[in-house]
Amino acid sequence: MNKFDAQIQYLKGVGPKRASILRKMGIMTLGDLLFHLPRAYEDRTKTIKIQDGVIGEKQTFVLEVTGSPTVSRPRRGLSILQVPVRDSTGEAVMVWFNQDYLKKTFCPGQVYIVYGKLSSNRYQIQIQNPDFKLWSPDHVGSVTPVYPLTDGISNNEMKKIVAQALSEINNDIKSVVPTTYSLKRKLPSKLDSLIGVHFPKDLSHAEISRKALAYEELLLLQIGLLWFKNKSGAELEGIKFKDVRELKKFISDLPYKLTAAQIRVLQEIISDMTSNKRMNRLVQGDVGSGKTVVSAAAMVLAVLNGYQATMMAPTEILADQHFETLKDLLKTMPIRIGLLKGSMSLKSRESILNEISNGKLDIVIGTHALIQDSVKFKRLGLAITDEQHRFGVKQRIDLSGKGDLPDMLIMTATPIPRTLALILYGDLDISIIDELPPGRKQIETYAVGSDMEDRVFSFIKKQIIEGRQAYVVCPLIEEQEKLDLLSAEKTYERLTTDIFPDFSIGLIHGRMSQAEKDASMRSFKTGEMNILVSTTVIEVGVNVPNASIMLILNAERFGLAQLHQLRGRIGRGEYKSYCILINDSSNPTARERMRILQSTSDGFKIS
Repeated sequence: MNKFDAQIQYLKGVGPKRASILRKMGIMTLGDLLFHLPRAYEDRTKTIKIQDGVIGEKQTFVLEVTGSPTVSRPRRGLSILQVPVRDSTGEAVMVWFNQDYLKKTFCPGQVYIVYGKLSSNRYQIQIQNPDFKLWSPDHVGSVTPVYPLTDGISNNEMKKIVAQALSEINNDIKSVVPTTYSLKRKLPSKLDSLIGVHFPKDLSHAEISRKALAYEELLLLQIGLLWFKNKSGAELEGIKFKDVRELKKFISDLPYKLTAAQIRVLQEIISDMTSNKRMNRLVQGDVGSGKTVVSAAAMVLAVLNGYQATMMAPTEILADQHFETLKDLLKTMPIRIGLLKGSMSLKSRESILNEISNGKLDIVIGTHALIQDSVKFKRLGLAITDEQHRFGVKQRIDLSGKGDLPDMLIMTATPIPRTLALILYGDLDISIIDELPPGRKQIETYAVGSDMEDRVFSFIKKQIIEGRQAYVVCPLIEEQEKLDLLSAEKTYERLTTDIFPDFSIGLIHGRMSQAEKDASMRSFKTGEMNILVSTTVIEVGVNVPNASIMLILNAERFGLAQLHQLRGRIGRGEYKSYCILINDSSNPTARERMRILQSTSDGFKIS
């Protein structure tokens, strides 16, 4: 058996209890462990003096203990250990909380290498909860990996487990990258890369090691995409649709003019569909760029040629919205549209399945329910997946398998730089809708600290009194221990009880039943609800033109693309819209991300 596949609990120093903790992080095998890579590194190779230390940052010092350790107990359950230290430039105090057992470790006159975060108050400079070891003249600092963790395992424990795994598995680590490729690009071997990424000599060693592992991963991805291209029949002859006149009439009858970008992309789609080659096309378009009407035109072309078309959405909320939008767009045409989703009653589901199989339905909108075995199309000619990043490759194959080599159209509002898109979707042709329809309101974006909360709530109250609605988005559903984050449920309770007792407030998150989510969304869309407290379940698909405010709590906990997607839920109506990001992180990267969102609304720049 490949040692990479060996169960983690049998590794020396792990055992069943620790294995269950690692399992929470998705670590089941030695391979999982070795590819659980550090999220950051702490460079402890350089020491600085106290007077040169930067408040709020972790740094390495060489310090002498100047007095006996003291322990105070300001309240029950809390002890504070303080150890006075100094160097040639100043004095400080090392501080630990509830670790008074360390008191016997320190004696006056001892010199330590200390790594910790510097803080200060009006009385003293402190180094809180530092790592330390006795200094020696031949001391050489290290670059320490910082791992993503969960409750029950420390960073030091993770380092020891990874070191043990590397020692046991090193003879079995083989690279799939040909030696000629590695030599040409000056990349280390896979074993050296894994050692370097977990235990680097310096930051440049960590970087080249990570680069080598990424190169192997991308090579495997490209091989997989080539396999998928062959498997999906992308190069096979497909359906040759006719460019019928009625499609032009559908476009001319739209209540608005298409943008130049929409027309260009639609022409690319029509060119694919009217050729002998099977279409496999990815359409990228920023939030609000008009992908839905382009996909509607493609479906109309398929139906006018006597075929069925289907669109698969990742959530029932989005499927419902597409269904309503298409019904409105196609209301003057003799095209029958159906909706298939998991929450339907058995009777409704059986009725829809019969209409799909006998061809009574021309267009079917649905969720993952579309790829179940019970779904049989009579003559599927076009299959569309929306929000492609929510689906896997297998689901794309399963959907296309519902017909005899139907054309495939994949849509995403997640902005991906073109070069990266060519790598990730090497089996697809790529179209980009890089223009927003005229009249789309610019969204004003502000990043503020929680100290501005009262002003933010006053502003939201004013907007609601004027008739608008607001989203309040949180990163968690429930409070979790040791995480200082605002949960959706706690925020809902607080807003309802303390902040906006006179307004109607709803809650929506992934653990609610579909019926509960539908009821909340329906109430918000109809205007019965003033504020909707949510997790990222509203990231895609929600279209409420009257909602003009997006308040995102703990914004530093979201990715840039996620924040941009959430912001795209507003600015869809005639009213000026505002996105407010609450960010209390002092991390320079987090602050830079907030600055980027404030400076641009271009999803491709953000990506």
